[in-house]
Amino acid sequence: MPNIPEREPIGDTFDGVLLRLGSAHVLALAPSPAAETVASGTLTLRYAIRYLGKPHLSIVPGLLALDYGDMLTGEEAWTFLLRRSNLHPRADVVGYRNDGHDDMIAVKWLDLAQPVEALAYTDASATQPIASIEALIAPADATIAPRIRQYLPCFPSLEDWQANHSYDER
Repeated sequence: MPNIPEREPIGDTFDGVLLRLGSAHVLALAPSPAAETVASGTLTLRYAIRYLGKPHLSIVPGLLALDYGDMLTGEEAWTFLLRRSNLHPRADVVGYRNDGHDDMIAVKWLDLAQPVEALAYTDASATQPIASIEALIAPADATIAPRIRQYLPCFPSLEDWQANHSYDER
């Protein structure tokens, strides 16, 4: 029987604030009077892949079980999932969904053509996200983890984001 490794979802830390404007959530380096501060301090960001045909659901991969018995975690699992999983459509992804539920799904039921969803968590041990993040508000020269910039559109100010984005103001 194979030794099953502990789940290791990839993630990055972000020091700043999680802001809410209507139904949208953005990360910023400082609070803004134009938005509600949902959380502040050091947040953990994780990345999720959307389900095929169910884009409101996504999974944060913690463990990838390949159909030939290998098991991958962390960066190795993430890279394999995004770059080589088409070679192993029966591989299983074990992780937590964006609604906090534990799940296992075959790679063939994931929509790897959809953008990666960035989720904010209170800390590295949390399984229930605070929110799905839509953008990063930070100057280009701010020290931010590269993966955060890779998966989130970045705007120099909240006003720039608002000018380029429509959101539900409720």
